[in-house]
Parts: sequence; structure tokens; C-alpha cells
Amino acid sequence: MQNNDIFFLFPVKKLFPRIIFLLFFSLLLIVCNNKKQPVKSQIVETPAQMNGKVKDIIMSSLEFANSSNGKLDDSIILDRVTLIDSFYKEKSYSPVWCNEENWLPKGDSLIKFIAVSKLFGLFPNDYHFTPLASIQTRILNDSLAEGDRKDAALWARADLMLSDALMKIIKDIKLGRLPKDSITLRKDSLLSSQFYLDKINSFITGNSLSAVIGSLEPKHRGYHELKRGIRKFLENADFKKITIIDYPNNNPKQTMSGVIRRLYESGYLDSFSLSPDSLKLSMVLKKYQQDKNLTVDGKIGSQTIHELNSTDEEKFKRIAITLDRYKMLPEEMPVKYVWVNIPSFNLRLVVNDSVKIISRIVVGKPKTRTPVLSSSISEIITYPQWNIPQSIIVKEILPGLKKNSHYLEKKGFSLVNGKGEEINPDLIDWSKYNKSIPYKVIQGSGDANALGVLKFNFNNKYAVYLHDTNQRFYFGLTSRALSHGCIRVQEWEKLAFFILNNERKYPGINDLKTYTLADSVRHWLALKEKHVVPVKNRLPLFIRYFTCEGRDGKIIFYEDIYDEDQQLANKYFNSTEIIK
Repeated sequence: MQNNDIFFLFPVKKLFPRIIFLLFFSLLLIVCNNKKQPVKSQIVETPAQMNGKVKDIIMSSLEFANSSNGKLDDSIILDRVTLIDSFYKEKSYSPVWCNEENWLPKGDSLIKFIAVSKLFGLFPNDYHFTPLASIQTRILNDSLAEGDRKDAALWARADLMLSDALMKIIKDIKLGRLPKDSITLRKDSLLSSQFYLDKINSFITGNSLSAVIGSLEPKHRGYHELKRGIRKFLENADFKKITIIDYPNNNPKQTMSGVIRRLYESGYLDSFSLSPDSLKLSMVLKKYQQDKNLTVDGKIGSQTIHELNSTDEEKFKRIAITLDRYKMLPEEMPVKYVWVNIPSFNLRLVVNDSVKIISRIVVGKPKTRTPVLSSSISEIITYPQWNIPQSIIVKEILPGLKKNSHYLEKKGFSLVNGKGEEINPDLIDWSKYNKSIPYKVIQGSGDANALGVLKFNFNNKYAVYLHDTNQRFYFGLTSRALSHGCIRVQEWEKLAFFILNNERKYPGINDLKTYTLADSVRHWLALKEKHVVPVKNRLPLFIRYFTCEGRDGKIIFYEDIYDEDQQLANKYFNSTEIIK
């Protein structure tokens, strides 16, 4: 054997397994691609022939869709093709929503629901609305497009899309479209195949669609109040494109021009050729700010620009996100709980679904966000000390100490080591610390303490809590994202004494008389004493991020202060088209 023969045989032997694999893979592709695509059109002679033909096309269409990841054709993809196949298999692949060239009443009501599904915070085109509406129009106008009513392929596609749409509606109404996160409190974050089939069959066999949908929706009062406001919102909504103001920038004239144009587009000005320094512009800005619940000063600031850049399309997506956030709560809320909504700067104490206390709050700045969480209030502390978190020490206190070792003294802070001993800051070389320090920084209790005179503790991994404040003037501001992450509560006293009045008797002041905890706390506050009061009947606490809510049939929108809704909208609803 010649050398070149040996050279030839060696690589072929080595490549043989790969060649076999490629041949097998190519054969598999050929088999898959040879799956018969659904017919585009098939005209039947008489209505009596229709159901049989539709049945055959449904069967072949599902066979093809199962081999092509749900794809029926270039524009139609079935979301749950395996489940749909099981559903039609139960029906022997017969049509479900139509019969002999006519829509069944159930099919007609399902199409109508999809058309108005925005009233549920849904997007009609997520449920094949455009192709279904086109098919419906073609069939209704059969005299203009002869043969459409007799087209079995058209009826088969419509039937499959309606089944797929209803399955997706069931999931989106029950669980929402947002991914499960660390604070999701639902126990049923996945639905079984049987759940879908039971719901669809209950509709087909007699229950109204509204009854089926109603059984899927959350029972939370806030969800239904928000949903009630959607109709009025949609009646006044304008989904046309707007001028987006580039802000902040280094061109004040460009910003002013954008503001004037947006006020014109919003109907607040009858012309956009207005002098930037005119009194009329200031008055129009004040009117706009008042209508939008903004700080009324007639000036152009980030808050006003943000609202001017907010479109009705973006607002509808925020409605959809908020409705879905309600679906992530437990099916039944506790009898008593504290509800903190970060964007509304608002705290509510809810008892038996009625609001007993409403309080203004101050929440974390965008750079030091208040976290969303679920917990329960476990302690009340009178005249608390503030153990300053390392994050604040590194960002604010350490730079101050590097400049001046008397920084802590000026702020009224103390430096404490691991043994609880106070340390002189002058004796420490602060230049060697950058990421953390091996000491605690404490602000002693008193009226000047940043925590105020009372603090509520609850278990959480973020070292945040509810508390009073020594900067009570902040509660008078409209925008109150100003803290390092903790929540400052204006009505701390009402909340504290509600909790305390539900606690046991406490023999704490002297041996002659038994006082309630509320009496004891009043006494300690008067004496300016620090005491830790354990809460036996822990009060559930929900800190959430809801940028809108329903009130008296209207929807109130709050600033998306942390851009969380914007990020979710970009990720999950960016390609979703809102039908005008």
C-alpha cells in the first residue's frame, strides 16, 4: 500500500461517526420538513360536508404544528400546541367553536371577549385578534369574497386559534405574564394541563365566559378598583406617537421647545409658537402640574418632564403590570395587615378589607431603593439608637472621616468597637479603609435621632425598618423618595398604638398597678427612654411597587421612581401592539 493510501484511510476512519451523525440528522430534517403543511384553502360543496373537512384539517394542522414548535404558517404560532392537541383529541378533532359554516354562540362570545380584553389589562393581539378579526370579516362579507364561508381551512384555523387564545387567556388572567420572583406569594405558580381543560370544558358545556373569567381573577379589592378604571382610561386614551423630550441635556432652548410642543400635543396650548419666558407658559405649566398631581410651581423640572414624556401606551402597560402584580399576592390577604406602596409614598393599615389608617411616608432614593418584601412587625422600640449601615458608612461617613476626624462629633455620632466600647476617632488612621470599617457608627437616641422617637422592626435581609423621623418637614413634599432605604412614617403614633392595643397586659412600670403596653409606651415616650417591646400578635407587612391604583372609577398614576415598570415593559411588553 502506498503512503498516500494510508493517509487517505486514516481520516475517513476517524470521521466515520461524524458522517453517520450528519446523515442521520439530515434524514431527520427531511422527514420533519416533509410533514404535510396545512392546506391554505379547501372549499366544500354543502354545509353538511363542512365539519368533516374541518376535522381532517384540524388533525393534519396539529400534526404539522407539533413538528414545527407550534407554527401553523408564517404568521400563526400556537402557544400551547401539545395541550391543544390533547384538547382536540378528547373531541375526536371535531371543531369546537363553529358548526356547518357558522360560528357557535360560544365561539362568537370568545371573539368578542378578545376584542375588549384591554378591559382586563390584556393585549388583544396576544390572542390572535388580528387574524381572527380578518377571518370573521371575510366570512361576514362572503358576498364580497365568494367562497370564504365555504372554506374549511379558514374555519379550521379560526377554531385552532380560538382554543389557543382561550388557553393563554386562562393563564394570563390567573397567573399574569410576569415571571415568578422572590416575593411571589402564590402557591399555584404553575397550572396543570387538567386545569386548562376543566376551565375550557366548563365554558363549552354551559358556564358563561364571564363566569369562567371571574373564577380566575384575584379577589383583591385593589385589583377590581383598578380594573374598574380601565374603561374610562381607554375612552380618553390617545395611543398616537408623541414628541419625546430629551432631558437632561445641555441645551435649555431645545428642552423648552420640546415642552411647548408636548403641551400643544396634549391640548394645553393652541399653538406651539409661544415665547419661553411668557406668563402664559408658566400658567399653562401650573395647570398641567395641578391636573397631573405634580408639584405646582410653573417650572420645568425632571418631574414635569417625566410626566410629559409619559404616553398612554406606557400607562396602559403599567396598568397591565400592576394587575399582574396583584396576581402574585396570596389568594386571601390576612385579616389585618400593613400595606406600603412605594411609588404612592403611602402606607395603609387594612382591617377586614377596610382602610383604618392612612399615612404619608418617605421611601428610599433611586440610588438607595426601598426593597419590596413581605414580613411582619415584630418589635417596637422607643427612643431607638441608629446603628448606621455599612453601606452608608462607606459612601458618606468614611469620606467625611478622611477629611476630618471630628466629623462624627459634629454629626452627633459615636464610634463603637466589637466589645461595645466607644473609640476616639482621632486615634485611627482612616486612610487605610475603603470598603468597610471594623467599627459600628451609632447615633444615640433622642429627638435629633434620624429614626425619630419610635421604630418598628420586622425580619428582613435588607436591614430596613419603619420609623419616625427628625425631618418631619419631608412629609409636606410631593415627591418623597429621599431616604437611604428605610420607610419614614408620618402617622407612626397611630400605627404603634393600634399594634399595642392588641397586645397583652404588661406589668412594667411598678408593682402596684398593671398597665397596658400602650400605657407603658406613652410613659416611656414622655420620659424619653429607650425600651424594646416584642410584638406577640405580629402584624403582617407588605411592601410593594404599584405605580397605579383605581379610585372612584378613575386610575391614579404614580411616578415610576425606580424605573421598575419601564424595565418590565421593555422586557415583556416591548413587542406588544396596543390596538387603537
